[in-house]
Amino acid sequence: MSLIEDLKSRSNNSCELCGSNAEIASYLVAPKTEGIAENCVAVCENCKTQLEDENAVDPNHWRCLNDSMWSEVTAVKVVAWRMLNQLRSEGWPVDLIEMMYMEDDELNWAKRGVSDGTEVIHRDSNGTALKSGDSVTLIKNLNVKGANFTAKRGTAVRNIKLVADNTDHIEGRVNDQQIVILTEYVKKN
Repeated sequence: MSLIEDLKSRSNNSCELCGSNAEIASYLVAPKTEGIAENCVAVCENCKTQLEDENAVDPNHWRCLNDSMWSEVTAVKVVAWRMLNQLRSEGWPVDLIEMMYMEDDELNWAKRGVSDGTEVIHRDSNGTALKSGDSVTLIKNLNVKGANFTAKRGTAVRNIKLVADNTDHIEGRVNDQQIVILTEYVKKN
């Protein structure tokens, strides 16, 4: 049997989140990468669209999680927990989260796929978020200590690395030297 046939069989040909009998598709629950039934949820197009686009989320649609959060399918519980946490500001999901029971491995899977708000975000001089691999341009001449040269304003620094424990620092190569650069002196290309 194919993946979609397995999911339709498991879900009785309905969305495992909202119960809709509309066209069913598979939704792979991150960070899992193997497209097997245990890692996927049978979803309708409406649920899938909202899961993939945070801007399309209709909080009232997700009141259906009151039922689906009790599913015996781990992937369904993981998606329900994530969506309830995403909608936490609505008020009503908080009570459901408190009632929900998940084994440790299920909860770990659910938490691995979402931001907990504690991640370090590096920002350039304009406030633009930086990520590893980005290219930046120096906006000021910088005297590089220990290397006896000045990194000139306008120099492009490609394939930067973020310093994990300090949002004010990035690393990059200038004049074939790996240096630490303050984020306030760069702008993202």
